[in-house]
Amino acid sequence: MAQFALALLLLGLFSNGVLSVNDRLREVFNWRQVDFVFPDQQTRQQAINNREFIQANNMPLGLEVWRNRLFITVPRWKAGVASTLNYINLDSNNKSSSPSLIPYPNFENNLLSSNSSERIVSVFRINVDECDRLWMVDTGLADIWGEANQVQTPKLLIFDLKTDKLIRQYTFKADDMKPDSFFANVLADTTKETCNDAYAYIPDLGAYGLIVYSFATNKSWRVKHHYFHFDPLAGNYHVGGINFQWTDGIFGVALSAVKEDGFRTLYFHPFSSTREFSVSTRIIQNASIASDSYYEFKVLGSRGPNSQASGSSLDEKTGVLFYTQVNKDGIGCWNSNRFADEYSADTNALVVSDSITLEFPNDLKVDNNGNLWVLSDRLPRFLYKGLDTNDVNFRIFNAPVVDLVKDTVCEVQQ
Repeated sequence: MAQFALALLLLGLFSNGVLSVNDRLREVFNWRQVDFVFPDQQTRQQAINNREFIQANNMPLGLEVWRNRLFITVPRWKAGVASTLNYINLDSNNKSSSPSLIPYPNFENNLLSSNSSERIVSVFRINVDECDRLWMVDTGLADIWGEANQVQTPKLLIFDLKTDKLIRQYTFKADDMKPDSFFANVLADTTKETCNDAYAYIPDLGAYGLIVYSFATNKSWRVKHHYFHFDPLAGNYHVGGINFQWTDGIFGVALSAVKEDGFRTLYFHPFSSTREFSVSTRIIQNASIASDSYYEFKVLGSRGPNSQASGSSLDEKTGVLFYTQVNKDGIGCWNSNRFADEYSADTNALVVSDSITLEFPNDLKVDNNGNLWVLSDRLPRFLYKGLDTNDVNFRIFNAPVVDLVKDTVCEVQQ
């Protein structure tokens, strides 16, 4: 009997090529609490004294990679966030596994008390395009002593990473937003040849819409569709021993490689949903037809029960779409090249799962070198219970895409 039970256990562990521990991702950084590189120790102490820096209230959420920089966002969920947009120098001689975050582009622009027109209030997720530009939405929301305040109107910010200069600042129009709007993600769409004709896609998870922005015309428009809404049967979550319910709509967005017609496929999903959808960027880039082309939006299929996902990222070289699996403490994948017309639980795989190190995988990105980067942050504990500062709470991992999907249904065909 004992041998039979062991065999069943092993079968469960190794099904679909997945171990119940994090055996495929390499842990690069981890923190009990994050700290920042202040201009000097006096400034840091003054921020603590003024409660402008409350270390326990700082939680990393989004990440992106450009050359030797690993960007990390720290939204102002709670009071006392020292800097919302930051980076780590991956080439630093300081090989600490828990490095302090360096404010970007500088400390002053990240101060909530700053009067600068280039002040950054609160950023969730960010995206680097092929033209070496960093795109983000500043939500303008900040917790000030226990209350969320709309400090400024949400705006799109674009930095030139070669000069670290803000090159575009676009404030969203009144008709871009609804009372429940919330912009927690952004995805840039361009090639090296079309830098001046780029687009950005900004999901509105709270009011179930998609904002499209044109860099060439410096204009934005709102797209409506039923598929942007949450699934009422998929709004229940169990993470880290905490049960909660969310109604987040369209959230994860990812792009295919450029197709023969010059456009891409936008893959998207609501957070509180188990389904994936798609639409050609040819449709959403045309403001006059984007909201009146119902049948151009496609239902790809369902990943199966409890497969709610936040962020997603597609590796153009292999066609593999990665996404977080928050209810499963893991990362999932689907090979869009192998299964272009088949999206189901059978064609998706859970490539890694770990209830300790991957408790609430919040964001992920594929870099230009074919590596997947993942950030986990125990967000539900942070929001509803509070984090144990004696335990490791935040982690960043990476691994080559081809290694992650090996021996799974997402494996890259040579």
